[in-house]
Amino acid sequence: MTATSVLRTDALTKRFGALLVTDSVSLDIHEGELHAIIGPNGAGKTTLINQLSGELEADSGSVWFRGADVSALPIHQRAQRGLLRSYQITSIFEDFSVIENATFAALASRRHAFRFWQPMAADRQARQSAEEALAATGLANRLHVAAGDLGYGERRQLELAMSLAAGPKFLLLDEPMAGMSVQESTSVIALLQQLKRQYTILLVEHDMDAVFALADRISVLVYGKILFTGTPEEIRNHPEVRAVYLGEEEVEKAEA
Repeated sequence: MTATSVLRTDALTKRFGALLVTDSVSLDIHEGELHAIIGPNGAGKTTLINQLSGELEADSGSVWFRGADVSALPIHQRAQRGLLRSYQITSIFEDFSVIENATFAALASRRHAFRFWQPMAADRQARQSAEEALAATGLANRLHVAAGDLGYGERRQLELAMSLAAGPKFLLLDEPMAGMSVQESTSVIALLQQLKRQYTILLVEHDMDAVFALADRISVLVYGKILFTGTPEEIRNHPEVRAVYLGEEEVEKAEA
């Protein structure tokens, strides 16, 4: 593992019966990088994220995080080390306020699951982590609003805030802009721009505007295999990527 590498996979493979979903996937993601995974539907992107987070066990291959082999660790132990999939800590509790939801996430990352219901006021560190995460995601003025009263875009902001409150070292983001309006997506892109360099991020996203605006490097996943990894400019100019995935229309749009 190189000095700047924070997450690495070696020949990560997963089958569902006869279907090969991830096929010897090898990635090397650098400290502070925002690395995007793109590919057509059915390429294996979500399966790959599930393998990295520990939600799904690989059939073969390995996952290394911050110099340690975490391939055999379950999802909660990877989360405790700081390898967090956005929205995995807990579902939103709609009857609780925004600040309460974020504080629950901060507590759950450090305590046994059955202890995090104790009075939140007793844990100032968790409250501070929650407030900082909500400020970072643009919800500082919504602390006492019930989560169930938030709009769709704000709910996604809260889910991201809950992940940040848990104190991640690495964020796995699986289509954070799915279902958002253009205005909401623009806000999330701006938010992720601010979070770059503060966190190492692996982003799976269909929104090519977002990918080309945010990514330091992009890996193209096709039929479970990494077709090519490169900078946004290299991706735009790669003939096979243009033919297989981007298409001329998407490339022209990204270059505009």
